[in-house]
Amino acid sequence: MYLNELNKEKYILIEADNPNYQYSGRVDFENSKAPTIIYAGSMIKTKFTGKSLKIAIKNIHACYENAIGFIIDGNITGKVIIEEHNKDIVLDVAEGLSEGVHDLILFKRSDAAHYFDFYGVILEKGCNLDTPSPKSNRRIECFGDSVSAGEVSEAIEYVGKVDPEGHEGIYSNSWYSYSMITARKLGAEINNNAQGGIAVLDGTGYFNPSLGYIGLESTYDKLRYSRELGKCNEWDFSRYTPHVVIMALGQNDSHPVDYINDDIEKREYWKNKYKEIILDLRSKYPNALFIIITTLLCHNEGWDIALDEMTKDINDDKIVRFKFKRNGIGTPGHLRIPEAEEMAEELTKFIESFGEEIWN
Repeated sequence: MYLNELNKEKYILIEADNPNYQYSGRVDFENSKAPTIIYAGSMIKTKFTGKSLKIAIKNIHACYENAIGFIIDGNITGKVIIEEHNKDIVLDVAEGLSEGVHDLILFKRSDAAHYFDFYGVILEKGCNLDTPSPKSNRRIECFGDSVSAGEVSEAIEYVGKVDPEGHEGIYSNSWYSYSMITARKLGAEINNNAQGGIAVLDGTGYFNPSLGYIGLESTYDKLRYSRELGKCNEWDFSRYTPHVVIMALGQNDSHPVDYINDDIEKREYWKNKYKEIILDLRSKYPNALFIIITTLLCHNEGWDIALDEMTKDINDDKIVRFKFKRNGIGTPGHLRIPEAEEMAEELTKFIESFGEEIWN
């Protein structure tokens, strides 16, 4: 259904600038009545009354299946697949709910396969929104690739195996990325700035191939960050100050050439550029703990050795390395839910080892 076809005698649109919406992630509020939801795992939380729920959006499509995840009352979960793009549409989320107040989480399941403008939820007339639970005082930020975005995470029949052919994004779910699971285990908010295929340097990795590949060096300080989806804009770092920053790059950097063991000059350039990004973020978040990782995804150990060297060279107690028990050897495909949970369990314990003071 298109938004202009909504039966206004039966339903009411509660617009996106209502104070009872709580947004998480790097969200573009240039138009407060149509904020753009950009990053994997970005969330909209609220409470609502009534037996049904619809949402109004406009989707900006790049590739793959585009879908919005939802969780109602903590146990009604699913996704709404977006079939039409660049139009103001209404999506049915739930029917036949019980009477009373319901908790709602809407979240972006995938990365720059799409953005979407959120116009608001649609309820039956006489129903309304209520204030959600307050945000946690603990804050995490993650800069990562497809593993951090939860790409292909729901393909649980493929644990420890290569990805299913032609998956086209249907198994991608940021909710089950190790980064999002870790945040939930720690009771923390998270800005999950993760993008499938991204590397540190421009011209490497797999992200934005039509533009010659775009790396973290051109995206870490951006709000809208995918040039294939239009003009990019700057992120205002004052909007979110994390206590913990997870830096999870180095697994796509071997494309198109795996140079890390053979080209000393390029190896040093890569380390210095990554170091430059980390130190710039360190200057913006002077009290944060930075954790430098790769993941269980199989990759050349040379990248981890280079990260060891880089971290040692930085020589800062607030910038630390962490390796998982099966680091770089766990799976030839993307991480499935059990493997993401394995990572999250180890990473949570590591973060907890620094004590409560890191959250002050």
